[in-house]
Amino acid sequence: MANTSPPSPPSPDGGEGHDEGARWARWYERELGWTTEGVAPVRLPTGLLFDVLEVPAAVGRAVLRRVGRTGPVASTGSRTSLLVAAGSAEELPGLLDWLEWGGVALSLTAVGRGGRIEAPAPPGGAAGRPGAAVWLRPPGLPREGGPGLPDLAGLGSRGGDAPDLVRLVDAVATECHRARLMRARAGRSTDGSTAQLLAFS
Repeated sequence: MANTSPPSPPSPDGGEGHDEGARWARWYERELGWTTEGVAPVRLPTGLLFDVLEVPAAVGRAVLRRVGRTGPVASTGSRTSLLVAAGSAEELPGLLDWLEWGGVALSLTAVGRGGRIEAPAPPGGAAGRPGAAVWLRPPGLPREGGPGLPDLAGLGSRGGDAPDLVRLVDAVATECHRARLMRARAGRSTDGSTAQLLAFS
């Protein structure tokens, strides 16, 4: 079952990185047309232009190997954020039920309207502080026909840059479950139970 995260509290402006953060904010606003909040660190509000599916970093890497095309993907510390179309966070519980993942505990968090993520350093720029967000698959610039965001309207293969949301969520759920099974097999069940887990993938 997926979690929906509460909005993160805004970070106070100022301090080290204020100038760098201001440059990053200008880049996101001018080049991508994305709204930003704060400058130390810069935050990207979710639910306006995109939502986020957040998973453990190992799951994110597995999804990137499995799904050739995705929308933009960022990494922050031990988590990977897959950007999807705005409104997808609200669709996720029903989509997981439809895909028959609804009753399964998954390390998957949907961040939608009212949430925010840390903005990675703009592509080609200097990296931020250690552990700061980075782009694994950066967004393309609008004038370059940047990658689309996975959504339900994209069902089927239309030759675009992103898979449809159904395929992406199914791949994410499968990799979350696979990681859980591997932890359980190693004797580290996340819920503390010793019940045997079965996989049909």
